[in-house]
Amino acid sequence: MWQALLIGASGMAAQEMNVQTISNNIANISTSGFKRQRAEFQDMLYENIRRPGSTANDTGNIVPTGIQLGTGVKPAAIYRVNSQGTISLTDNPLDVAVSGKGYLQVQIPDGTTAYTRAGSLQLNATGQVVTADGYPIQPSITIPNNAQDITINSSGEVLVKIDGTTAPSNVGQLQLANFVNPAGLEAIGQNLLKETPASGSATTGAPASTGFGTVQQGALESSNVNVVEEISYLITAQRAYEMNSRVIKAADDMLSSVSQLR
Repeated sequence: MWQALLIGASGMAAQEMNVQTISNNIANISTSGFKRQRAEFQDMLYENIRRPGSTANDTGNIVPTGIQLGTGVKPAAIYRVNSQGTISLTDNPLDVAVSGKGYLQVQIPDGTTAYTRAGSLQLNATGQVVTADGYPIQPSITIPNNAQDITINSSGEVLVKIDGTTAPSNVGQLQLANFVNPAGLEAIGQNLLKETPASGSATTGAPASTGFGTVQQGALESSNVNVVEEISYLITAQRAYEMNSRVIKAADDMLSSVSQLR
């Protein structure tokens, strides 16, 4: 009966993590480029009272099913679902939505490269293209002070019209990074992800080239969170939590009955 208490507790802890994951998805429903996460669980080691496949007697008969008692549930992973989010038009010339595979590259303060799908870009005091936190896009792109118009095509080329000229000038090109296992990237906050041994090394290339998505100017990729689905998952997790709590109460009532025997 003590084991039933522990199993119920493991179920409650698992659903608490599930609710936390769902809550984070809902909280980031308006975060550009955010990818929803899904909690995954595994059953724990089994107690073999009678092992399946063992011999039942001296005649060599095989036990067909045996007796295996489960010991609960444990978290296995919180998986990032990298499906495409809806593209929303903003009409801001420095907003860039990535459609398809790939991440924008960002240089963070420690000098390393982080990756993001949030393409809300701006200019700093020197005309360099940066994120909302002031982190420069890599490769570095600087817009001249006398630029009259900014165009970013689907291949990532940044074209500007300089005052006094007719032909647009190319001042740089956005590069995308791709990974064998993008779910293995480590989230560090601020819409940024970092490379890990699980994700593999980054492969970089121009947008619209083989294996990479395209970029769309004047638009942002919305979160891929579906609020209706998340609410249904939340209700399911809440009910599972309640049922596990009832298992603990039932086990406690049974132990109480045993302790009162005379």
